[in-house]
Amino acid sequence: MKYFIILLFTSLISVSCSTKEEPKQLPRIAIAGIAIESSTFSPATSDVESFRTREGADIFSYYPFLDSASADRGRAEWFPTLRGHAIPGGIVTREAYEELVGKTLKMLEENLPYDGLFFDIHGAMSVIGLDDPEGDFIIRVREVVGTETLISTSMDLHGNVSWRLAENTDLITCYRMAPHEDALESKQRAVENMLDRLESGKGKPAYKAWIPVPILLPGEKTSTRIDPGMSLYAKVDPMTKKEGVIDAAIWIGYAWADEPRNHAVVMVTGDDEKQVTESAEELAKSFWDVRNEFEFVAPVATLDESLKMALASDKKPFMISDMGDNPTAGGAGDVTWTLTEILKRPEFKSEDGPILIYASIPGPEFVEKAIAAGVGGKVEGTAGAAIDDRFAPPVMLKGTVEAIKEGDNAAEVEVVVKVGSVHVIVTKKRKPYHRESDFTNLGLKPREANIVVVKIGYLVPELYDMRGDWIMALTPGGVDQDLERLGYKRINRPMFPLDAAMADPDLKAKFVPAANKLD
Repeated sequence: MKYFIILLFTSLISVSCSTKEEPKQLPRIAIAGIAIESSTFSPATSDVESFRTREGADIFSYYPFLDSASADRGRAEWFPTLRGHAIPGGIVTREAYEELVGKTLKMLEENLPYDGLFFDIHGAMSVIGLDDPEGDFIIRVREVVGTETLISTSMDLHGNVSWRLAENTDLITCYRMAPHEDALESKQRAVENMLDRLESGKGKPAYKAWIPVPILLPGEKTSTRIDPGMSLYAKVDPMTKKEGVIDAAIWIGYAWADEPRNHAVVMVTGDDEKQVTESAEELAKSFWDVRNEFEFVAPVATLDESLKMALASDKKPFMISDMGDNPTAGGAGDVTWTLTEILKRPEFKSEDGPILIYASIPGPEFVEKAIAAGVGGKVEGTAGAAIDDRFAPPVMLKGTVEAIKEGDNAAEVEVVVKVGSVHVIVTKKRKPYHRESDFTNLGLKPREANIVVVKIGYLVPELYDMRGDWIMALTPGGVDQDLERLGYKRINRPMFPLDAAMADPDLKAKFVPAANKLD
């Protein structure tokens, strides 16, 4: 009897142990991406030095939703490889592209296999001698990770979605705001869509609808701050709430590159064929229907007209966007035409004339002279037009050094020189000026200035909130807003607005095969 009781007890323990739940296996997810917006209409090129790269665990610093304490971080085992990000600029050299992609692929090979991969790109990278770099990149990623790995792609809405990019990604989304105040929110959505599909076991979506929309417009006409962009993008989120739809997205595309993939696109992913189809076609039709309603997000004028308006205004600061050489859209950033025209004007010749701040012009040699002269010293030399001298030569600056700041992440060194009543920011390397602190850190008081001229298109939120008034000047450069003047040769035609009288296009959904179903 005693032996029987011991045997029974042992059996119960054995059964209990065998029925105990095994620890849940977390999905293995890699992170990779290269992001740049690069103009093919600028003589500038972007090399490896143009990119700020994060590797390994350092990548997490870019994604607050994946910090060590976040819920999403605990949902997977993460294998971050390389993420490169550059200020928009000229076409990427083939050597830089191969170096960054090659390093990424090598890092991916180290921890195979993966259940998922978060592919974080912009979508408007141009590379010398290579069409559709993001399509090429994702194909090469697939050759390493295989076709079964679930790839979720996050993009800028000014990116381009080629057919082969659509084929080789499983989940895809883009920003829904311009300016891009929802950038991190969109990246988090891409990650969580992937995690949800892996945890539920649903995996790849059954349907990916892709619709090319033959529209190519600049961001300055398609901001979601105003209609029709605001109302158009407001239709995206409701589509994602439908049963059987995972995500929906509208890409405006990138206007300053001359490649066949450059045009607008709508994509919807999900498991319900009817809902996916109807959602994609409704968004595409909505976009096409409002094509004639897109206007510049702010008033536009010539530079001369803009300066006259600013000088006559009592609102401070009157902000002028020097749009044609906007480095945040891919301009070289060193076109001197606007600054040259400003310095010619008699209103700014006297030191006590209207206060104008100009941001900015690269001039490494001028910066060295300013450092040698010191704050308060006199300096004379040229700056700008080292890369893009098509519209004006290097500008002569002769004035007083007001500030010197070293150690900036982008510019490296910044100096302010006062020429007449114009405060010119000269940088060692080009730098976009987005924040009030970019000015105040140099001792400048932009809110008290009569005029602030910034190499930018539409104002980013902090500058927008700071403006007294605002005009966008139609200036020349590699991201000229006059698309007719750019001289496209390779985009698909007809294309609105270049071919404004074109017939209505076929906006029926085209279903993209999954990566593991390609012939």
